[in-house]
Amino acid sequence: MAKRDYYDILGASRGASDADLKKAYRRKVKELHPDQNTQNPKAEEQFKEVNEAYDILKDPNKKAAYDRYGHAAFEGGTGASAGQGGHPGFGSGGFSDIFDDLFGDFMGGGGRRGGGQRATRGQDLRYNLRVTLEEAYLGKQSTITVPGSVACDSCSGTGADGGAEPETCPTCVGMGKVRAQQGFFTVERTCPTCHGRGQTIKNPCGACGGAGRVKKDRSLSVNIPAGVETGTRIRLASEGEAGLRGGPSGDLYIFIDVREHQIFERDGANLFCRIPVSMTTAALGGEIEAPTIDGGRSRVKVPAGVQNGKQLRLRGKGMPALRGGGAGDLYIELETETPINLTARQKELLREFEAESKDNNPAGQDFFSRVKKFWEEMTG
Repeated sequence: MAKRDYYDILGASRGASDADLKKAYRRKVKELHPDQNTQNPKAEEQFKEVNEAYDILKDPNKKAAYDRYGHAAFEGGTGASAGQGGHPGFGSGGFSDIFDDLFGDFMGGGGRRGGGQRATRGQDLRYNLRVTLEEAYLGKQSTITVPGSVACDSCSGTGADGGAEPETCPTCVGMGKVRAQQGFFTVERTCPTCHGRGQTIKNPCGACGGAGRVKKDRSLSVNIPAGVETGTRIRLASEGEAGLRGGPSGDLYIFIDVREHQIFERDGANLFCRIPVSMTTAALGGEIEAPTIDGGRSRVKVPAGVQNGKQLRLRGKGMPALRGGGAGDLYIELETETPINLTARQKELLREFEAESKDNNPAGQDFFSRVKKFWEEMTG
């Protein structure tokens, strides 16, 4: 029995919009729902027809195929119409051909009519560049040597001897892919002759073997901006691997690694420097000279009675911001140094000092007072 027209099933015209089709579908579902038509023995069958019709017509690709070929576009075998000049079904590869005809220009580089991968973009390259903290502070112009591939001069990157144009692959006719029918399915794979490029080279270039590129180290000048830090990435467009057969080059990405410094530690745009001070300077106060990353010196006043680990800030003496916006700060961390190798006289003086300093250690007195209270509570 011949299948009914999908548009007739929904009660819609062939020129109906998506919105009109949806309205027609909802109307028919409500009208033919089996729960609402218990007296109609054909209601369930008609309800299934409505769903089948809408499943096809709501899909733009399936709808286009149906509008052009009718039910033959979705038949599993050749069908009766195939032997009578009708359109072949899915089982004979017809559905694949239908979509090639309708959408070939948008599939896989052009479907049947499209060209294959005539040129391939070169790969991106990564280069790790180590710089000192001073170089990161000042910025620098650096020359690097990058191993990679460049376009072949002998064939101008075409891969063909004398720079001749490649020819269309006879196996895939420029498509880059070939198809084989396996029962119900059409299997598509990369063309074994041109390896997906869609073209072949009759006389490959002797210098590059037909690749269109050769191995060669290159020297490049790189501008390292002030303020870079570990992990900063610099992109050099089109300085990566050369493309195959005249394809565009990839990009070169330079990743910065800033070496550790013997004096300064870095945290973003701020710098930290630990400076030891004598016990007497920490107690009496004084001045010290602090180094700065630009090679200069800054005099820093140490307040009397300063405690170990105290940080003093020097504004604007840190690293410059990578994208502008001033500079960070330099933090001086004071480390009180305990004297060693004391002479007998020095020891005697320190004992006398200790005897006179019982009220000069508030932090220690507070701590041991809390310890004493803790012990009493534990034993009481």
